[in-house]
Formats: sequence, structure tokens, C-alpha cells
Amino acid sequence: MIRLLLFVTLLSLPAFASAAEPVDIGSRLELFVDDALIDHMSPGCRLDLKRPEPREVVLVTDRPWEGNTCAYYTIFQDGDIYRMYYRGSDWDEHAKKAKHREVACYAESRDGIHWEKPNLGLFEYNGSTDNNIVWDGPGTHNFTPFRDTNPDCPEDQQYKALGVARGGLLAFASADGIHWRLLRDTPVITRGAFDSQNLAFWDADRGEYREYHRTFRDGVRDIQTGTSPDFLNWTDPVFIDTGDAPKEHLYTNAIAPYARAPHILLGFPTRFHPDLNDQVEPTLMVSRNRGHFRRYLDAVIPHTAPEDRSGNRSNYMAWGILNLPGKPNELSVYGTEAYYTGPDSRLRRFAYRTDGFVSLRADGKTGEAVTVPLTFTGKELVLNLATHEGGHVRVELQDAEGKPLDGFTIEQCQPITGDAIEKTVQWKTTGDVSSLAGKPVRLHLQLKNADVYSYRFR
Repeated sequence: MIRLLLFVTLLSLPAFASAAEPVDIGSRLELFVDDALIDHMSPGCRLDLKRPEPREVVLVTDRPWEGNTCAYYTIFQDGDIYRMYYRGSDWDEHAKKAKHREVACYAESRDGIHWEKPNLGLFEYNGSTDNNIVWDGPGTHNFTPFRDTNPDCPEDQQYKALGVARGGLLAFASADGIHWRLLRDTPVITRGAFDSQNLAFWDADRGEYREYHRTFRDGVRDIQTGTSPDFLNWTDPVFIDTGDAPKEHLYTNAIAPYARAPHILLGFPTRFHPDLNDQVEPTLMVSRNRGHFRRYLDAVIPHTAPEDRSGNRSNYMAWGILNLPGKPNELSVYGTEAYYTGPDSRLRRFAYRTDGFVSLRADGKTGEAVTVPLTFTGKELVLNLATHEGGHVRVELQDAEGKPLDGFTIEQCQPITGDAIEKTVQWKTTGDVSSLAGKPVRLHLQLKNADVYSYRFR
């Protein structure tokens, strides 16, 4: 009966793309953040955008050189510590002017929750160097560092940064992430509108540096990208492509390779609403080729989330996704709040489940999804999934033409229930899929009241 119902369901779906070349995924993790590897889905199945859960406030910008317009947070893990960089700035709402000059500030943490602002002793503020100012010069408006993982990176340039000055983006370098210097006196990227968090990183999957910065297209804030072999000489920037997504103002982009699957870029572009009191809200977009992004339209942190997020520019996503100690099944992101509204502003932590940005989901009605032909290496198939009341997941392995493979059919698959980041798929006689390694196969997933976030062969 199950096979008959399945056959009827799949009759309503498009024909298999039998001529498609198989995609070699090896043993890498694949996320259901887009439909790039999905051939087709039944009406009962969909890609479901998730929102992170709000957690604690981790930083209050209450120092004299900080204030209510601190912004453009960058956070990353560096060995045993977590580093944070952000702009220190303050705005007088009544006088409509800045209360002090902008500076780049630094904080660090051992757990990603409790942050210290060390007295760096580098730059003077009001007659004292007893502060956490890490850079005070050109580029402080949006000084955005990263840890350079290029294996050929010189020892004295292990950290790099971009920051805006007259004429474009300046390039910075540091040996320790604390003591910074300009790599060149003139901007290295000059085409764009750079009043945002403009960022770059070493793209290990492509073996090059890549940058994303803000610009305008037809009067709307948009995003451009370029590449470089050395961080100094950049290609002419090109606009990213977001398909048929509506044209909306996108401020910060927060794009980076996802650490568990670095062939996939995740971005959290902040949508800006000039017609709604200049509200901002982070959204999600995903890319596999670095230029085309699938952009989801719902906010991942809505302005109604706690607290003080509905005002002017009060809800930016920080750049960085962290795996914190003692939280193996959770990823942390950070969002700003209380911009402009008080003497200080705040940074709050939010938590996703691991890989939990988007799921392949079915509710009470059974849903089906079939991948394009894949080749893999490994002995078993593992899923990141969660089932709900009365729910289950089954997986069938098919050949490239969509024919079920004996021993690996839906009927032979043991129903999977529960909540696990890595759950091995078992069929009646085996969970060993090594006999199929290197051969084109399709994954056919059957879901009911369940979410599947990712899969891999290992």
C-alpha cells in the first residue's frame, strides 16, 4: 500500500532529469537551505525558513567612547578565544550630531556569552589610553576584520580588515588582531557606496579572497562582489543576482562560508525600510556559486523580537556564526538592539540548532522530495532531523533514472523518529551503503510531521 500511495504521489511530479550529470558530493555536508540538489518535491513538502531563538544580552556599549550608535559588529572564533570588533559612536538626538569621534573597539570572550573589554593602551581618548580602542584613524566608521586562513598568508598579516575612507575601502593587516596598520595608503576598492559593513574573507573553497560591499542600483541599496589573489588587487565588482526576489534596500550583508559546509555561503542581509521609521531586519540568503543567491523574504530576527528593535536601524545582524563551548548542537548569532534609543545600545545572542537555518519540512500530510543524481564516498548516510508528534522520516536510494534500489527502498527503511544532529539511516538488512559509493544515486525522502536540515555520507 505504501508503494502504491507513493507511486500515485510521484505521478503528479515532474519527470526525472535523467540526462543530468551526477553531482559529486563526496562526504561533504549538504544543507536543505535551497533547492539546488532537489529534483522535485510533492505539494506536501517545502523548504521552511527558521528563526533563531533569542538568548541573553552579551554586550552593553556603556563606555564614554561607545554609545547609542555602536554598530557593524564582527565576531569570530580564534583558537581558544572569541574576538569582537565594533564601532564606538554616540549620537545626540536633540542636537542631531555626533557626541564624539568614531573609533573601532575590541572585546574578547572565552565562551561567546561573557565578554571583556580589555584596556589595550593603544589610543588616547579624553587624555587616557585606558580603553579598548583597537584602531583610531581612517576606516573606523566600519572597520571589519577577519582571521586570514590563507595557508600562504605572511605571519605579519594573519588578520586583515576593510574600512571606508575618502574614495573607497582601505586594506588593513595585523599580526595579532590588536595592532593594525594600513597595507596601502590609497583605497583598494573604489566602486561602490560603502556606508555599511563591507567585508572580505579568504574563500578556501575557491582559493581566493572575496569581498562583498554595499552600493546602489536604480536608487536601491544593493550588494556587489569581487575577488583578489592578494587582498590588494581586486577585480571590478559585479552585482550579486538574487533571481526574482523583489528589489529591496539591503544594508549590511554578513556573508561568509558556512564552516560545516564551506562550499555554501550564508548571508544575513539587513532589509532597510525607509518608509517605516527606517526600521531594519535581518533576512537570509544562500549561494553556492558566490554570485547567485536565493534570498528568503521573511525576517529571521523580526523587529518585534525582544527588545527595542523597531526603531531607526535598531536590528542589524552581526557578522559571524559561532559554535560555543558546551553547546555542541547549537549555533550562535548576534543582533543589535536599542540603536539611537538610549544612552547605550546592546548586542543580544540568538541561537539556531546546528544546520538549522532552513529545513525540508512536511506537516501532517506526507511529503516527498527527490534529489538530483549524486555520487558519494562513505559507508553510511546520516541525517540532521527532528520529528514531531506522530512524525517520521524514511529514505530510499534510487538509481539515476529514479528506480528504487533493492535493499534500500522506502518499505525497507526503518522509520526514523526523534531529534538528532547525526542520525544514521537504517534499512531492514543494512545501514552500509558503501556498495553504492561512486555510483549515481538519488535520495528519495518521505516525511511526515518532520524537519530534515542536512545530510551527508560518511
